[in-house]
Amino acid sequence: MEFRKFEITLISATDLENVRVLGKMKVHTRASLSGGTAANGVEKRSPVDKHGETNPTWNYTMRFAVSEAMVENFNTMLVVKLYCKRKLQDRYVGEIHTPLKKLFNFARGGSPVINVPVQKGCVNSQGMLTFSYKFGEKMLLAESVAGVSLA
Repeated sequence: MEFRKFEITLISATDLENVRVLGKMKVHTRASLSGGTAANGVEKRSPVDKHGETNPTWNYTMRFAVSEAMVENFNTMLVVKLYCKRKLQDRYVGEIHTPLKKLFNFARGGSPVINVPVQKGCVNSQGMLTFSYKFGEKMLLAESVAGVSLA
């Protein structure tokens, strides 16, 4: 089975909606790939930015292994959700959804930096998420035999 390494570096967000009534916003992200087969259920988290409030900065890199089928399918989405850290329960700020195929076609072997509007529900919320990403070369990953991975 053919796979690629997919790296995303979450750089920053700007002009996010302030979801706190009292206290400072401390924002972190949760990134995942949806609609694919190999990466379902894998969610990666960034550290919490404690100083930027509605303009957090992370410069944090996350790595995923994606099958070639996921890269070629418009249904596989990169989903990044933003949350405000709180003692009782994190508060949802918004999210972005971007098709992996669109990112792959746009990259063309490079490492572009893009800005995507943050959404809350079905409408654009307040703010932009800035990130860079890159795809690695195709690699063969051995199939598992009798439940034991050979890779």
